[in-house]
Amino acid sequence: MTRPTAVGPPGYTETLPCEPKTARRARRLVSGALNTWGIAELVDAGTLIVSELVGNAVRHTSCRLVRVSVRRVKDDLVRIGVTDRSHALPRMDLVAEGDETGRGLVLVDALSYRWGYDEMRWGKTVWAEPAVSPC
Repeated sequence: MTRPTAVGPPGYTETLPCEPKTARRARRLVSGALNTWGIAELVDAGTLIVSELVGNAVRHTSCRLVRVSVRRVKDDLVRIGVTDRSHALPRMDLVAEGDETGRGLVLVDALSYRWGYDEMRWGKTVWAEPAVSPC
């Protein structure tokens, strides 16, 4: 069993199997980090974002592992990311009424200040930044 690892100026990361039940552990990692940093108002958005990003990795890649990370980039900015070894890039497709799938990135977009991906030689990280509300 892996344990979350602290990274950089505050952040946590955990490498997990690329399977549906991983979303639960990813939500706990994000929720724990946000609560630790005193920004519990982002827990709902953050856990939904990480669930969608993990779900996309599970559905659209053949990777064995994903790395989930959550970093406090600035006082008013958090970055949640899911890294895999696939080169398939995320696409926000148009979804017709009645479609039962395909809304994940639309939801991530709606819950985020911004989102995107970073390509690497061996894969990619898909990330989203829900903004911390000013006090």
